[in-house]
Amino acid sequence: MTIDAIIVAAGRGERAGGGIPKQFRSLAGRSVLARTLDALAGHAAIRRVVVVVNPQDTDHVDAVRRETARDFATVPGGATRTDSVRAGLAALAGDAPDAVMIHDAARPFLSSALIDRLAGALVRHEAVIPALPATDALMRVMTDGMIAEPVDRAVVRAAQTPQAFRFDTLGAAYARLDGGGLADDAAVILAAGGQVHTVEGDADNFKLTMPADFRRAEAMLMGETITVSGQGFDVHRLEPADTMWLCGVELHEGLGLVGHSDADAGLHAVTDAVLGCAGAGDIGQHFPPSDPKWKGAASDAFLLHALDLLHEAGGQVIHADVTLIAERPKIGPYRAAMRTRLAQLLRLDPKRVNIKATTTEKLGFTGRGEGLAAQAIVTARLS
Repeated sequence: MTIDAIIVAAGRGERAGGGIPKQFRSLAGRSVLARTLDALAGHAAIRRVVVVVNPQDTDHVDAVRRETARDFATVPGGATRTDSVRAGLAALAGDAPDAVMIHDAARPFLSSALIDRLAGALVRHEAVIPALPATDALMRVMTDGMIAEPVDRAVVRAAQTPQAFRFDTLGAAYARLDGGGLADDAAVILAAGGQVHTVEGDADNFKLTMPADFRRAEAMLMGETITVSGQGFDVHRLEPADTMWLCGVELHEGLGLVGHSDADAGLHAVTDAVLGCAGAGDIGQHFPPSDPKWKGAASDAFLLHALDLLHEAGGQVIHADVTLIAERPKIGPYRAAMRTRLAQLLRLDPKRVNIKATTTEKLGFTGRGEGLAAQAIVTARLS
């Protein structure tokens, strides 16, 4: 039996916080989606994986591709989960599998044992989902918060993903669905008059929905990771110019930095700090100023290369702190933009990026206004 997988990753996940969609947030050194991809695409039973994404998340998806060696295709999602799964099924239809597993991107702790149980059950059943028994007392509550009646927990189960189906069965159920969005794919089968079998779920296969879920997930993974730090320092001479690039932001203060590339001392310092976390030398080894192809190059490329090396080493940046040392230009008006841009490049919540500015009290080359220096400390987790 050939089995393909669809990962639903087009949602916004705003309840989880974090500033970016939760499926792209860092979790103990790696993005949630990369962990989910590894679990599915790395299982021998799964032939291929399609990830349904929001078209606005192209940069995040590209970062995941750099982070994982897993092969996956993407397809634009819809306004609802139901629409997104339809899009995933359509993407597989040209070379349809015998069966398909639909999984939430925000469940990164999917075990191979659970995939085995689902694949085994598909031999006998057309629709199978993992489910957990309720352990707490259950109550049906009215809109005003008052309890209406107790619910017998013996007949209640909590549904999980991946949910597994014969491909033709699920396709036919979606074709019969008349508008509206349903909670999951099991509901689509039931709405079409079909039956859904359950197998034992996995308590560790919980969905990241609220901030507390991320804290729980981080705690689970902390025993599997180590924390490392790297530092970087860079200096460039100042000269009159129309523009200056600093921490990925364009400044218009009548000054520029002199260098072979765009001379962004802030990003150069951060790049060296990331390379330090990866144990990968320094920026000059990877981008020598003697190489003409780097003349005028944007320093974003240097930082992204360093991040790729860190990801290959099993690491993910979790914090960055940058100090800019100069009498001029004044950093204050640009500080917020620098923080935002650096957070985007590092795929961090802006709260985990700090930009500071200081002077040397008129001492030295920075005090005389001859140049600008930058130093950075980056913290990363390695798994």
